Amino acid sequence: MTTDRVYNVLFLCTGNSARSILAESILQTEGKGRFKAYSAGSQPKGEVNPHALKELAAQGYPTTGFRSKSWDEFAGPGAPEMDFIFTVCDNAHGEACPVWIGHPMTAHWGVEDPAAVEGSEVDKGRAFVQAAAFLKNRISAFLSLPLSSIDKLALQSHLHQIGAMEGTTAKPSKAG
Repeated sequence: MTTDRVYNVLFLCTGNSARSILAESILQTEGKGRFKAYSAGSQPKGEVNPHALKELAAQGYPTTGFRSKSWDEFAGPGAPEMDFIFTVCDNAHGEACPVWIGHPMTAHWGVEDPAAVEGSEVDKGRAFVQAAAFLKNRISAFLSLPLSSIDKLALQSHLHQIGAMEGTTAKPSKAG
């Protein structure tokens, strides 16, 4: 991998209304010039969660131009070829994904679904703040990787380690 090109990154979630949108906006801003971020869902909700947009605005990230869309848009002819694909919810991680053009590197970066939180507006807002923080931490770790000087096996290991950072929804595997 070289540093003289822009890498395409796709964040996947089931509904593509909250976590994947947060990650898309954060990476699009923090990785500007090095990464182009996209998001999609296996069963898109059709609209972006307003709490996600509110949290992005509160952190100074872009909030316009996002839409809830199917991952099929990124699997067909004419779709941008992805370099990296990260699932950010456990449901999408467990689903049979389309065959991706170019065989991108993948990892699971599961984060609890802030849109599933019930309770007061304060409780819901707190869940979005936390999800955005966990995603930003993962994205910051990803951006610090020396992509031009790391081999694919080591890179894949780093991507999985990032997914295991604080806030992960993945259950630790038992050594057999």
